[in-house]
Amino acid sequence: MKPVIRLAATFVQCLSIAFLPVSPAFAASPEPVKAENGMVVTAQRLASDVGIEILKKGGNAIDAAVAVGYALAVVYPTAGNIGGGGFMTIRLKDGNTTFLDFRERAPMAATKTMYLDEKGEIVKGRSTDGYLAVGVPGSVMGLETARERYGTMQRRDLIAPAIDFARNGFVLSQGDVASLASGAKKLSKDREAAAVFLKPDGKSYGVGERLIQPDLAASLAKISEKGADAFYKGEIADRIVKASTYSGGILAKADFEQYTVRELKPVTCNYRGYDIASSPPPSSGGVIICEILNVLEGYPLSYMGYGSAETVHVMIEAMRHAYVDRNSALGDPGFVNNPVDTLIDKSYAAKIRDKINPYRAGISQDLMPKGMGESTETTHYSIIDRDGNAVAVTYTLNGSFGAGIVAAGTGILLNNEMDDFTSKPGAPNLYGLVQGEANAIEPKKTPLSSMSPTIISKDGQPFMVIGSPGGARIITITLEAIINVIDHGMTIQEAIDAPRIHHQWLPDKVYMEPFALSSDTLKRLTEIGHDVAIDQSWPVWGQAAGILVGGKNLKEIEAGGGARYSGAIDSRSAAGAARGY
Repeated sequence: MKPVIRLAATFVQCLSIAFLPVSPAFAASPEPVKAENGMVVTAQRLASDVGIEILKKGGNAIDAAVAVGYALAVVYPTAGNIGGGGFMTIRLKDGNTTFLDFRERAPMAATKTMYLDEKGEIVKGRSTDGYLAVGVPGSVMGLETARERYGTMQRRDLIAPAIDFARNGFVLSQGDVASLASGAKKLSKDREAAAVFLKPDGKSYGVGERLIQPDLAASLAKISEKGADAFYKGEIADRIVKASTYSGGILAKADFEQYTVRELKPVTCNYRGYDIASSPPPSSGGVIICEILNVLEGYPLSYMGYGSAETVHVMIEAMRHAYVDRNSALGDPGFVNNPVDTLIDKSYAAKIRDKINPYRAGISQDLMPKGMGESTETTHYSIIDRDGNAVAVTYTLNGSFGAGIVAAGTGILLNNEMDDFTSKPGAPNLYGLVQGEANAIEPKKTPLSSMSPTIISKDGQPFMVIGSPGGARIITITLEAIINVIDHGMTIQEAIDAPRIHHQWLPDKVYMEPFALSSDTLKRLTEIGHDVAIDQSWPVWGQAAGILVGGKNLKEIEAGGGARYSGAIDSRSAAGAARGY
């Protein structure tokens, strides 16, 4: 049962209005997908099918995650990749957890001022377009490391479906076509990318047509035969470096040869009796999720009500304070001493609560520290197997289709991850994040991320697997899905579909999706000083993928008798699917 926490009378009095929860979508969310033996939830239906087939063949959740990672590189080119990088959170059936960091790294020739002009100003597009924007990819090494350490199946069996999709093609659905069309302008600027993803006449592919990627099939076949060495020490790396050198980039063969995956301890915390395991630095995700949850634990959110002014106000203020820490204090642990223990301490959260004025909105500029992002096109998938092994993976090319470039003969889309560094401390990046020196560019450094692959357990058993794309909003998207399940009793599908709010310290604005808040709630928040507006610039906020264990919601779990696994793909996803068996 959820604990009841006493709320200060002054807080109730100052924000007492009628609670008018808003429907999470235009129509009621569908029922979650239910299964007894395994569940795979990804942003592309064919990749979900691949993962389930691996589980049916006796592979574990890690095997399925590897197969899905390779498959998405073919069938979900907007974000699925072997030319990018990401994070994997693993919870094994014995309860042990671990975290793999296979994020992109800055080339050894990178410099702190590489995206600035002679006047010290940021040159627009230099960190997002072309080969100068490319970080050293980590996905292949990450997937192979996961398979070797925690998988049970052979590489050739896990990569075979991806090779087949690339060599023989796959039939495009409406969601696939919409995705390709959205990137057509970018892809058309690179001859090699256009040759893969556009028709000879330069037009986008249509529904029912088949996308064939022979060069990518050949690259995947090399990886199948020789493993990560084929990518980092062989012809693939040579081709990427050659294209980079020709086009003004700074990638070198040594950057590939020296790339390594880090295995780290996940960030852990407890929220109302639920144990959270999430991403540590170089991700800010786990730290900031735990920091916000620790603050919110001091308020009875279930009593205050979903979508009420009371609830939204404390969520905004917790986000405001946490994002100051995210943007100023965190960075690559190989270069920065991250104050993780301090930020996730319950006493630190209590100090933040003491600063939250129940009568007025905070002022972000007043929190400016002394000395003082990835994009929407990341993707997340969640997997659990019959034994209870659970995997949460978030990986990315950064922008949609990354830098929109393909090295000749590889078929591999390359990332533009260098934009996630602080090009100029104190200046907002492409997504409005104002970051500090901790995330400044240095050779072999990993940029700070918001990716938050998260696994939650209760009483020693897996409870929830969750994560999402969404740039700086990944943290709040994942956070709100957790709160919606634990505090508001939603099904996993409702929790993921529910409209979202977001605050990231600067700019000092509350962003919201359409229908996120009632007019009464908006009026009250405005009266106490919040700047709240529907964000027209981000029509879709992420595509969360989640699994709940023991039932579709807390009520069913507590009553017993629910399906063992309930899976949900975000209704914002046009091509994704939850698959179970």
